[in-house]
Amino acid sequence: MSIAARCGPCGGAARFITILGAKSKHYDDRTAMTERTYLDWNATSPLRPEARAAALAALAMTGNPSSVHAEGRAARQLVAQARAQVAALVGAEPSNLVFTSGGSEANAMALTPGLGADRDGVRGCDHLLVSAIEHPSVAAGGRFEPTAIDTIPVTGEGQADLSALERKLAALAAQGLRPLVSIMLANNETGVIQPVAEAGRMAHAAGALLHVDAVQACGRIHTDINCLNADLLTISGHKIGAPPGVGALVRRSARLSFGRPLIGGGGQERGLRAGTENVPAIAAFGAAAAAAARNLEREQARVIALRDQLETGLLAVSPQTVIFGSRAERVANTVLFAVPGIKAEVALIALDLEGIALSSGAACSSGKVTPSHVLSAMGVEAHLARCALRASFGFSTSQQDIDRLLQAWRMRVQALPNGQQGIAA
Repeated sequence: MSIAARCGPCGGAARFITILGAKSKHYDDRTAMTERTYLDWNATSPLRPEARAAALAALAMTGNPSSVHAEGRAARQLVAQARAQVAALVGAEPSNLVFTSGGSEANAMALTPGLGADRDGVRGCDHLLVSAIEHPSVAAGGRFEPTAIDTIPVTGEGQADLSALERKLAALAAQGLRPLVSIMLANNETGVIQPVAEAGRMAHAAGALLHVDAVQACGRIHTDINCLNADLLTISGHKIGAPPGVGALVRRSARLSFGRPLIGGGGQERGLRAGTENVPAIAAFGAAAAAAARNLEREQARVIALRDQLETGLLAVSPQTVIFGSRAERVANTVLFAVPGIKAEVALIALDLEGIALSSGAACSSGKVTPSHVLSAMGVEAHLARCALRASFGFSTSQQDIDRLLQAWRMRVQALPNGQQGIAA
């Protein structure tokens, strides 16, 4: 199964890109087909073979999981199996996992005023604290009013400032407010791992709850909702080798009330998320989760070696290379780097023409290259932030992919006029 995308300006030559694992084929009406190297896994990962097989098997079936006949029961069994597989990846009980359309919906579902209210009179959350480097779906605040949202600053290495969090929790407690804290596990741009377990201890000591967006960490590092002290955890299928359009919100305890559903109507997902389940995508999500769990240590060791090869090569090409967050713990598959004087948008086009797909950061701006709010929060100067490029990779990335990027990057840097490096972009 391939995923074809048509791009290019209206009226211009058509370009088609067919994703085939970590490689792709590029062709248009002017050039012959050439092999491409895909290094934008944080935007979306290639489909795992196990996920493809599970999706195809589910597509061959007929039946609504809510139906009582044999076909419905078979579909419901696929959903149940996938629920158990995905829950196992994050150390949760299957009954505490709700399937969604993706990470953004799961985040919106989590960020709900009144979350955590119970029948014993425990008040739900009425304020939201989010880190300054969150994904836009968290930064938007979900269903909290803008006046009920505060931001937690980050350090120069891109980690949430726990001292600032502690002060904000104390101030809100003094006002009689109960906050929900939302901090991602690994940043989508820098890969920097956040101190969420300690944040959870602080939050719980103050009577608050913790939501963790683990989209970029799950399947890449060990991710356990209990070890993280998280009350809620967001994960997404297409970041671990499942197709786009499926994700999950996981709660640590069934005692945690979700409050009013984000999508109401039917009784699907135990009444927590209405709508007929996307059985093929859910089955693929489960298969991808099982494969990620089974291969986690082996894949992680291999990706660490690729990351080290890339960073060593980048510094050899240009000693002025800045690797953001390099002094902090990071997920191994993400390298955000810049050479002063090489603007990201120019470099992205040049690399794309060489058959290499990178990004300038988060893939949430309809293809636009915009300044990074993450780097801004880290105190990076605007001229350097505009040069930032992100390479991200995974289970099927090869050493040859890294070599090809380094070769193309060397040509790009060497093409600069003498002395241009280091000049503000």
